[in-house]
Amino acid sequence: MTPRPATPSVLPTHWTPEQALAVSECLQALSEQLWILYGPRIQQAWRDQLVRDTPSPPADPTEPF
Repeated sequence: MTPRPATPSVLPTHWTPEQALAVSECLQALSEQLWILYGPRIQQAWRDQLVRDTPSPPADPTEPF
């Protein structure tokens, strides 16, 4: 899978590979720390976003699944 190119206005295109690596490592460290501090709350927020705003239709007991 080839990564999609970033929108030009989002990221600078003049960074050296070393600068890009440093930013990537920083973001990874930040992500890890966020997960350590907020992991269960992040998971709950994901679940909350997946829950539909409308109730599910009633189950039909004659349906096999």
